[in-house]
Amino acid sequence: MLLTFLLQRFNTGSQIILGICFAALAIMIFYFGFRMFEMAYVLKKRRPLYLHFYLKKRKLSAGQRQILVDQFLFYSKLNQKEQEYFEHRVASFMKDKVFIGRGELAITDEIKVMVSATAVMLTFGFRDFYIGMIDKIFVYPSEFYSHMNNDYHQGEFNPKFQVLAISWEHFKRGFDISNDNLNLGIHEISHAIHLNSIKERDVSSTIFEDSYKELMDLLSDQEELRKRLIATRYFRDYAFTNQFEFLAVIIESFIESPQDLKGEFPQVYSKVRQMLNFNFAGY
Repeated sequence: MLLTFLLQRFNTGSQIILGICFAALAIMIFYFGFRMFEMAYVLKKRRPLYLHFYLKKRKLSAGQRQILVDQFLFYSKLNQKEQEYFEHRVASFMKDKVFIGRGELAITDEIKVMVSATAVMLTFGFRDFYIGMIDKIFVYPSEFYSHMNNDYHQGEFNPKFQVLAISWEHFKRGFDISNDNLNLGIHEISHAIHLNSIKERDVSSTIFEDSYKELMDLLSDQEELRKRLIATRYFRDYAFTNQFEFLAVIIESFIESPQDLKGEFPQVYSKVRQMLNFNFAGY
């Protein structure tokens, strides 16, 4: 009887293990099948199959949400459902990053919400919006001395230490005038997104990096377009320092004056729109 009991237990255990193995195999097949299907979709449509899927959406406090309402114009352009997604992402980004005040500057909800909202705005067309290469955010009262090149900066992104550093004075100034194509937060976070897209291989990073290469190929092939970009006053001279600065300035212009960019350089506008997957807020 003992032997019979042990054999029954063994058979039951074997069935359980076999069932677990089949379930794990089925999950793996589904996962890789889905990845292949989505990649085919991405290659055809140049956008992720989906953006938003949250088991539970995080909420901002009433005061934090009011900061978005009062100070962040992009938020007001979203529909109600998009605003819920935006709030969830801002709350999640704030929770994920370490904000550190420098020079006796105290970190406030305004600082955390505005900086996080800027990052979320730029990645609102991404599925993964966290920008993994940013771990800490240093906020200075004004210009600060940087040991990266022994000079004073208004902002910088240090990928080695995963640090975004900004002058709060100049960050706020970037939002005081919403269409001058000068926005420190957009500029520096664009650098972080660019470098992050080179490192990561998620769907949104792949679309961003591939679209950027397409933009560079476009400018390389079309000499007349390249000359017009260089000659125009639409972009400040700093844009042509290098390709990283060019992209950051282009994104500043795309966000702050999209219709001007679309009217003057429609091909460039289209590539940046594809890069960021901006299909909302009138873009």
